[in-house]
Amino acid sequence: MKMKKYTAPSISEAMKLVRAELGEDAVIINSKVIVTKKLFGLIKQKNFEVLAGVDQVETKTMSPRLPDLQTNTIQYNEPEEQLKLHIDETLSNELKSEIADLKLMMKSMQKHTIQSELPENFLPYIDFLKRQELSEELITAISDELFVHQKQKEAPLTKEELKEITKTVLRKLLQDLPMGGLSYEKKYINVFGPTGVGKTTTIAKMAARSVLEKKKKVGFITTDTYRIAAIEQLKTYANLLQAPVEIVYNANDYKKAIENFAHLDLVFIDTAGRNYKEAKYVDDLMQMINFDEEVESYLVLALTAKEQDMESIIQQFSEIPIGKYIFTKIDETNSIGTMYNLMIKYNKGLAYYTNGQEVPEDIEEANLDAVLELFFQGEF
Repeated sequence: MKMKKYTAPSISEAMKLVRAELGEDAVIINSKVIVTKKLFGLIKQKNFEVLAGVDQVETKTMSPRLPDLQTNTIQYNEPEEQLKLHIDETLSNELKSEIADLKLMMKSMQKHTIQSELPENFLPYIDFLKRQELSEELITAISDELFVHQKQKEAPLTKEELKEITKTVLRKLLQDLPMGGLSYEKKYINVFGPTGVGKTTTIAKMAARSVLEKKKKVGFITTDTYRIAAIEQLKTYANLLQAPVEIVYNANDYKKAIENFAHLDLVFIDTAGRNYKEAKYVDDLMQMINFDEEVESYLVLALTAKEQDMESIIQQFSEIPIGKYIFTKIDETNSIGTMYNLMIKYNKGLAYYTNGQEVPEDIEEANLDAVLELFFQGEF
């Protein structure tokens, strides 16, 4: 077996070095944290040392079977080319099986290398992170930091320390993403999202706050002509706010509505809640709505949905200049890790999150500190 040591600032970076040199078939034999001191001990730098290895398989050349000297007719077992093919296939199947086993072993070791080094009292906290449905990458990053902090401290980390370390990791990944609600610099507010996410109610909450807190004159445009209930719901909210509503069926109607609302400060556009797994509906929106510099666009997603389904929706809207996400139904789920996964994966900030049906109360404008604290509400 070929073995080599690798040193890197994190386990994930060390694994990249292992794969680059030893390939996907490498296995982790041992790992440990190394803390070095610089500048007369004032600065501590942590690194991870990983010992990895890979088996070197030598292919032996087999000779053709010797002729049977006991018979008058010389017979060969197989032609040379067929024999070689048979040997290659046999070795290939054996190697494939062995490689598959090694890959499973490597994934298992890679996943548990850090966590296995953590004290047993950390395991319930790791389970908490999993129940929150954080991605494996984020759990590994947090585990790395827990590992380092525990190595530097004699006593077990307190519950508050676990929380602060987690917030520090998430803050580094989220701090460059835009947070906050309406800028009030753009006139037209496009709100997109699939059916059932609470899009119309969310628009009403945003509009009500604009009227009550910012004293803005607002209007509504709806392209949701597929559901009569949605139109009536929007009209009810509009009447309460004494705001006009325009129902549009095509691009010409949309253009006329924009002209009619020229005197308003803000125009909220409620798009049709359709099955956005079909690209046709997104194309229809792009043809109807003009995405110029006067527009802010938000994508509404419900935290009660599956993460895989939300990713499909995000990808369908990739051609539309979505500024930030709005997450709804945060009060209807016990796990909100998906919110952090999606923001980090797609490099998209957060405008609002909603926690009920009351208008305009049950909506919160996002800021980084509040979003980080939100992760620990509930069972933690």
